[in-house]
Parts: sequence; C-alpha cells; structure tokens
Amino acid sequence: MMEGFDDLLQQAEQLTADVDSGSDLPRVERNIHQIVEAGQRLWSKTAQTGQPDTANVKASILLGTKGLDVPKVSQRLETLSATRTLEPLEPIADTDIQSFLRNERENALLAVIEETKRNTFRQAEKHFWDSMQSEWESEKQRLLNALIGSGQALLDYAPERDSAVGDSIVMSSRSGMDHVQMAYSRQMYLFNERVVQRGLPPDLLELCTSVAQQLDDKYILDIWDMVRHMTSVPLVSTSTVPENRTSPDVQTAFVNQALRYLEKNYCQYLLGYISESQHQARLGGIPGIYPLVQAFLRIKVPQGMPGLEDAEVHGLPLWPMVYYCMRCGDLEGALQAFNNASQDVGEIRDFLQEYMHSDQNRLSPASETKIKLQYRRAVRHSPDPYKRIVFCILGNCDPSDSHSEVADKTDDYLWLKLSQVCLDRDLGATPDQTSLADLQRQLYQDYGEVHFNAQQNPMLYFKVLFMSAQFEPAIEFLWRMETLSSHAVHIAIVLYEMGLLNVPTSIAAQMLTKVSTDDEPLRRLNYARLVSLYAAKFQTTDPREALQYFYLLRKLTDSKGENLFAKCISELVTETREFEMLLGQVKEDGSRQPGAIDKFQDNTQRIIETVAKDTENKGLFEDAVKLYDLAENSEKVLELMNKLLSPLVASPPTMHSNRDRLHNLAISIAQRYTKQCLSGTRTTTDTFYLLLDLFTFFDIYYAKDIDRALTTIEKLKLVALTPESVDDRVAGFKQYKDEIRRSMPDVLIATMNILYTKYKTNRNKPSYSPRSMTPQRGMDVGKDSYLEYLRRQAKSLITFAGMLPYRMPGDINARLVQLEVLMN
Repeated sequence: MMEGFDDLLQQAEQLTADVDSGSDLPRVERNIHQIVEAGQRLWSKTAQTGQPDTANVKASILLGTKGLDVPKVSQRLETLSATRTLEPLEPIADTDIQSFLRNERENALLAVIEETKRNTFRQAEKHFWDSMQSEWESEKQRLLNALIGSGQALLDYAPERDSAVGDSIVMSSRSGMDHVQMAYSRQMYLFNERVVQRGLPPDLLELCTSVAQQLDDKYILDIWDMVRHMTSVPLVSTSTVPENRTSPDVQTAFVNQALRYLEKNYCQYLLGYISESQHQARLGGIPGIYPLVQAFLRIKVPQGMPGLEDAEVHGLPLWPMVYYCMRCGDLEGALQAFNNASQDVGEIRDFLQEYMHSDQNRLSPASETKIKLQYRRAVRHSPDPYKRIVFCILGNCDPSDSHSEVADKTDDYLWLKLSQVCLDRDLGATPDQTSLADLQRQLYQDYGEVHFNAQQNPMLYFKVLFMSAQFEPAIEFLWRMETLSSHAVHIAIVLYEMGLLNVPTSIAAQMLTKVSTDDEPLRRLNYARLVSLYAAKFQTTDPREALQYFYLLRKLTDSKGENLFAKCISELVTETREFEMLLGQVKEDGSRQPGAIDKFQDNTQRIIETVAKDTENKGLFEDAVKLYDLAENSEKVLELMNKLLSPLVASPPTMHSNRDRLHNLAISIAQRYTKQCLSGTRTTTDTFYLLLDLFTFFDIYYAKDIDRALTTIEKLKLVALTPESVDDRVAGFKQYKDEIRRSMPDVLIATMNILYTKYKTNRNKPSYSPRSMTPQRGMDVGKDSYLEYLRRQAKSLITFAGMLPYRMPGDINARLVQLEVLMN
C-alpha cells in the first residue's frame, strides 16, 4: 500500500517537473480537502458510467490550483451567451484560463450593453408617446382657441389677399398663437397704428387691461391693477430711467402707491370676510372703513382675547381697532378710535395726528425720538401685539421685528415694511432707518424665490417684487412661467413705453443684469431680447403679428448702430421667406407692390436694403438678389447675379435645376432692365450680359448644333480663332471680371471640341466644297483647304490659351494640346 503511494508521489513530482520545464500546462497545486472532494466526484461518475470523464478530471486538476469549482463553472458557462449582433467569439480550449476570463468579461459587458439598449429603447418609446401626447394636447388647445372667436377679430385688420387660397393659409397659420397672444396682438396693432399715423397714441395700459377683462381671470386682473397703481407716479421727462427710478420723489410715489394698493385689497378682503358671517358682524348700513373694521373685529378679535390691553372703543379692543383702520388706509378712523377710547392713550394720539398731516407719513425727528423712547421703555414688552405694531409703524421702531402675531400674511408683512421705509433725502443718517433699496435687497436677495415658494405660488412672488418697485426681476420671473410669459412681455412693453423700464446699454446682455454699483439693487431687463424671444414663438406662422412686436424695437440699435427693427425684419424674412408679403414684390412693369412693412415707415428702401445686406452676408445670394431688386439697387442685383451665374455657365441644361432657375431669373431681370433702361456700372452690366450670352452658347453646344455654336462664340469675340486676333483677345481678356475669367477654361475646351468635331466629321467625308466657316464667306474651298483652316483655328486657340494671364487648371492645356494633336 505504501509502495502505491510512493509511486503516485513520484509520478506527481515528475508531472510537476514537466510543468516547470516549459510545458503548456500551468502548475497545479491542491490542498488535501480539494483532492478528497475531486476524488469523490470522479468516483461517483465512474460508478455511474463505468468510464471516467477524462476531460473533467483534467479540468479539475487544472482549475483546482486557483480554487475554482468546475461544476459551478460549467453551470455558469451554460448561462453565458454572446449577443447575435456582434461577431461570435472563437471557441476556447477547456484549459485556457485567460481566454475563459476574457470571454466572461466580454459577456458581462455584452449583458450590460444589452440591458442599456433595452432601457434606451424603452425610454425613447416613452418620450415618443409623451411628445405625441403633448403635441395632441397643444393641437386640441389650438382648435379650442380657434373656436373662441377672437381669431376672427384679428383677421379684420389683416390686409386682403389676392385669392381665397391666401386667406385660408393666413387663417391656418394663426395656429402658432393661443387666444391670449391673439388678444394682446390685437392691442399692439391698435397701438402701433396710431403711432404710425403720428397721432396721439392710445393708453397702452388701458388696452392691455382690456385683455385681462376679456380673459375674466382674477389673477390677471390683479396683475394689471398692480401695474396701474405702480405706474401712476410723476416722472421727469428730461431724466433717464435710472435717474427717475432712484429719485426720492419717485421712490416716495412708488411706496405710497404700493401702500394704497395693499390697503385697497385689504378692504376688499374685510368685505369678503364679513359677508360670510353677516349675523355676527352686524355691519349695518353705515358706509366707511371705520364701521367695516368694527364689524370685522366682532368676528376676528372677540373680547377677552389673551394679551390685549383693557382699553376699549365701542366695546371692542382699542389697539386692534387702530391697527386695522391703519391697515385699511383710514388714518382718520384710527384717530377717531383714539378719541372714543375708554382710557387716555397719552401722546400717541398727537403722534398720529402729526403722522397724518406730514407729506411722507413721517414724524419729525423730535417726535420720532420721543415715541421710540416710549416704545423702548414700556411698549416693547407689552403683551398686546397690536399696540406694539402701531408704535412701530408711527415711530419706525424696531424695523427688524416682523410682528408675525399680527402680520401673518405676506401682504401684511409687505405693507408693514413699506410703511417703515424711510425716504428722506438724508437717508442713512441713523442706522435704524430702512431705505427702499434695503427692503428690495432683503426681499430679492436675502429671501428670494425659495422663501416665498415662488414656483408653486408665482403670483405672490411677483407681487412682492413688483410692489417693492423691482419691476425688472418681477417681469423676468413671470417670463419664466410659461403660462404667464405673455403677460410678462406686455407688462415690460407698457413700462418701456412709459419710461419706467431700466434696460441695458447693449442688446447682447443677459435677460437680467445688475447695475455696476453694488449699493444700488436696481436691475436691468433686456427688453429687446424679451420681445424678440416672445415674437419668435409665432413668427414662422404669424409673421404679421410678429412684425407688430418688432416695430416696438424701432428706437433701439445693435452694437453696430443698426436699427433693431430692421435687423428683426431681416431675421423674420430669412426665417419665414415671406418676401412678397412682408416686403412687397416687383411687378412686370417694374413698379413695386407694397408689403406689410410699408405702413410702418415712409421710407422702406433703407429697411429692405438692410435686409438684403444681412441676407447677402449669410450667403443667401439668390434671396439677396430679389431683395436688392425690391430696393431698386440694380448694381447689387447684377453683381450678385454674376456670382450666381458664373459657376453654372458650363453646366449642362437640365429642367428644374439650379442652372435653369437662375437662368430664367437672369433673363427676366435683363428684359425688365432693358425696358426700364436700368443698369449698374459698365463693367458689371457688361459681365452680366456676357454671361447670358455664354449661357446661350453652352445651350447650343449641348444641343450639338455645332455650326451655330461656333458662329455664336465667334460673335462674342471672347477667344482667338485666327492668328491675327490673338493679341486683341488677350488684351480684352484683361478687362474681364473674375466671373468671366473663371468660365474661360470651359469655353476653351468647348470651342476646341467644336473644332475637333468639325474636323473629324469633314475628314471622313468625300471631297466636296463646303460653303461655311471660310476666311471669305461665299468662296468654295476644297476639303484639304477647309481642314487646314480648322487646324489653324485650333492652333490659334492654343496660342491664345497659352498667352492668357490666368492660371487655369492643370489639365486644361493638356486636353487642348491633345485635341489639337488629333487634328494633325
């Protein structure tokens, strides 16, 4: 038994030596446990089949050194599969560990790729159906908007078309605008119409407010009510917008108007609140804010409320009565409450009288010092929140306190802070004063959109910014709300026309930019970009309506000093390609039919030339030709036509090709200019007509009318066909423009082909006396003489080509010489 193990040990050592000596098999090392398990598996297989699986035995020996379990590896291999879309992997040997691992890695990568592909297709399909759903919803909305009836009203002011088909196209194109945009567009048309007629323009604010009334949307009506209040301020016409916006008088007016708006809205809130509990309120029929506040307090602040002081008026708490009268803007009512109080209120009644009769609702410095001292000594720690807030409003005490017990709504907080704004000219004399700039900075920068939950409640955040005279950030925020963007644009238009919108000096600036000084929170709104982006939403389907908005930019210029209205028209024409509708068209008699822009300016030639220049700079030469033709700039028309015709001269004529289209256009221009005696410079005009003659020559040449083609090229006197004319033709070539010079190689080849064709045709015919193409027409010459004459023409052509001061393609001279050699 021992000898058997010794033999096995010797054989194993011999096998190890063979492996170390350079065999292809890797070295195998197994522990006792692995050997026992492998032996049991082999024995079980041998007992079942009677014949051991030598492959499995070898694999177990080979892979056991790395601690791999062969049965588990086999099961794993069966689950691996390469994708069919890739090249199949080469089969690997059972003992190739490196290939096995590489195959396992590649299959893992393929599995990831396959899973990614499935996810991508699934997401693409989801996005596709989402897009289809969105488009269908938009289409349904468009159809509903078309049935409202406002679209028909807009058609009333559209110029009549020449046919009913044109009208149907105009009606279908209005799908690019919803009913809100259509309603505003109508008002812009009415406003521009009066401006163009140089009459007194209508009230643009009133026009836009009428749109809100048509929409019958409370929130939109509130927006325009805010605009009406905040724009009712005195301005100095000679001052710039920043100067007006930062002047103390205008800022005082802004604050007062904002307070009046908030107070008016609060009165409406009290009426609505009381109407729900009329029995408890016992309002009665007495008009005025004072009885309204009394009725409100019977519901809102009942007697015995904790923290309120004992002073009463008409059986109601005094300080709430005073605060709500002030909150509604009724200072007389607040004074009346003090007069009817059950207890003496001290100097606060005198302070209120002084506050009422001051210009800016501010106490004198002496009175303000007294009330602040009284506040710090006794009132600050009073349990009555209404008393504390009344003192803070009258004496501008503790401006950092938000009084959340009373001012629990954003409107109340905004009214409180606006009431404490100090607008004296010596602003900043004391550290406890709050300027309008400080309040603006706090609301926009310190709090911002997140604090006011602007995305869920955009109207509230807009109110906060607009009521604090931050028009530019308010409009920019509203513009980012898709459903409110139309209103934002027209608010900006109204403010710009009133001289209240602060715009940047460069139209290339961002939508909202800050002024250079850090102390001033005033922002600048890129009005030009705002209007342009808005009009771009529907300019392809509604170019006439877009034109109304572009006219609003007529006072602005770009960085090059060019009028922005003309630049926008240029982009509109390029985008829509509505040349005739927007700019007009040239009739057959040469007169110009007016376009949509004619009603905006008396001199439209400059605008059309600007559009033509922009179109030319973009490389759209064919469109530029039509535009320069509209502008009656014949020199540019012929110059651009030369550029367009030159590359196509030698092209074979084909129906409906670029060559055919441009050739017809050139012929129509030539016929019209001839009738009207129009032309450009002599060189440009001669080049244009010579190119047309070359078109005729190549048309005849490709029609294989050889004799006529040769006669045509002789008449043009462009190439030399006799030795005597070589010098003259070379001298004449120097006078030609590049458009003709670039065509010369094709002309030479075509002429030489004509001569070679005539030579080959006449050489194979029997001797006869042709009567054409002789030095002296009408003289009969023999066959040999005629062939010699053709060879002289070819030689003259070669000489002419060699003397041209123009670098022609390298193969041209070779081809000419080859044809000339074939003729000899």
